[in-house]
Formats: sequence, structure tokens, C-alpha cells
Amino acid sequence: MPAADRPARLVVVIGTGTEVGKTWVSSKLLLQARKQQLRVAARKPAQSFDPHSTAPTDAELLADASGEAAEAVCPPHRWYPIAMAPPIAAELLNRPPLLLDALLAEIQWPAGTDLGLIETAGGLRSPIAHDGDCRDLVRRVAPDEVLLVADAGLGTINAVRLVIESLAFAKVTVFLNRFDAQSVLHARNREWLETRDGLRVIVDAGDF
Repeated sequence: MPAADRPARLVVVIGTGTEVGKTWVSSKLLLQARKQQLRVAARKPAQSFDPHSTAPTDAELLADASGEAAEAVCPPHRWYPIAMAPPIAAELLNRPPLLLDALLAEIQWPAGTDLGLIETAGGLRSPIAHDGDCRDLVRRVAPDEVLLVADAGLGTINAVRLVIESLAFAKVTVFLNRFDAQSVLHARNREWLETRDGLRVIVDAGDF
């Protein structure tokens, strides 16, 4: 990515797995930044989805939050109407193979972008291309920060630790989604990750 095209702050949002709320958290971050009068842009290199669902796709939700067209967030030829990992969906749809170089080349930023956000698909080691997973994408993009979205409940310490070990090369903040301050489990999970593992853990988009 040429330096001239790079946003002032480039963030990649990843998850400990699927359905942890990456898009919800990403949307909150974008809306918060826009309230601060920052110029934002969101990118979803590839997305797969249930064609029978009436719910908006991730690209459409991100577009609503960033003020862009959904087709700018994710190129139309990277929309795969099968709810599986994008390269698997591409195979089942008889589409051309997804190559990481091509996905990266398609990530373009408007001039003067203050916050550029890239949301991955699935978990960290989920394949986003035939020749790379989301960790490979993070490494190639070299973001300023990675935001790891995790569920606040049971099992999150293990899930977060596994991801953090795989992202030793990146600056990572953990976002505990669906955090309930009244839940002893949630509070203790957050305390453990902060005090035992020395991680930066947030539960509000305004703190990022």
C-alpha cells in the first residue's frame, strides 16, 4: 500500500471466531469517529452471506456507518452468496480463485482518510483467500493497530490468548463484546486479561 494512500490511522478488526460481533463493533468505531469530525472509510476485502437472509450484509452495515456505498466497502465481485469462508464459497459458486495479492490491491482509500478500517472474515486463521488467511492479511497490511473482538463470557481467555500468540508482530487491543459490568464472569475475565496477561482491554468503542 503506497504511503500516500494510507489512512492516518489504519486499523484491522479481527475476531476470535465468527459471530462475535466484529461488524457491530466496527460500525460503532466508525460512527464514533464521524462524531469527532474524522474522515473515515471501511473496507471488507471479501464477504460471504446467506442469500435467503433479509438482514443487511456486513458491507452494507459498514457502509451505513462510514457513509460510503456498500460497493466501495467490498467490491461487488467479492460478494459470495454462500455462508462459508470466501474461498470455499468461491469454489462452490464456480468463481475464480481468491488470491491475497488481488484482495490487497483492491483496497483503496480516499485521499485524506483519517481512520481506515479493514474488517476481516471469520476468525484469525479463517481463510480469506486460497493462499492466505486473516493473519496473513494483517501481516501484509501492517496496520497501526489491530482490534480483537471477543465475547466477554466463558472461554474468552483461551480464545484471546490463542489469537494474541499468533499476532506477536502487531499492536493489539482486545474488545470484550456484549460486556455486562454486573456479571462477575465478565468482570473477572477482563481483570485476568489485563492483570495476568498485560493486555489492553476495552468494552466501549469510545475508549479505542
